[in-house]
Amino acid sequence: MIKLKLFPVLFILISILPACGQTKTTKQQTDKPMNENTKKKPEVLVNKEELKQKLTTEQYNVTQMCSTEPPFKNKYWDNHITGAYFCVVCNTPLFNSDTKFDSGTGWPSFFKPVTDSSIIEIKDTAYGMVRTEIQCAKCHSHLGHVFDDGPRPTGLRYCMNSASLNFIPIEIEKK
Repeated sequence: MIKLKLFPVLFILISILPACGQTKTTKQQTDKPMNENTKKKPEVLVNKEELKQKLTTEQYNVTQMCSTEPPFKNKYWDNHITGAYFCVVCNTPLFNSDTKFDSGTGWPSFFKPVTDSSIIEIKDTAYGMVRTEIQCAKCHSHLGHVFDDGPRPTGLRYCMNSASLNFIPIEIEKK
């Protein structure tokens, strides 16, 4: 009888945890250096003080401290304009709008990056979960996570933070 009462609670917990992420507290953000899991050095070295001047507080916290912006309250989750998404730190092309889809999570989601070499994958075990963190390959800025519940053709869902992206629209000529 007790098992049946716990089932709804367990179901809710299991359905909430796989979301793109939760915002880390300030202590958690400062405990983990950004590149602790990466062996390769970034191609573009960033000056943290210059970044603090260049980026908003949210952009800095997301890209450098592995924070996560709130779902449905970010710049690109509902963007349907044709264009490309670039790393907000180093301007590396990351995703094209033709690979963006509505995942229902409240974050911009893509089924593939511009190229496999534009991103790197890092094992993330924060919050007692095993996930795959996505970083910009050039500057190692935190972008979001990738999950295996996306649409065809890849079956992947690159769940990104708008704060880590810069969108540039592409004007299409009308004939």
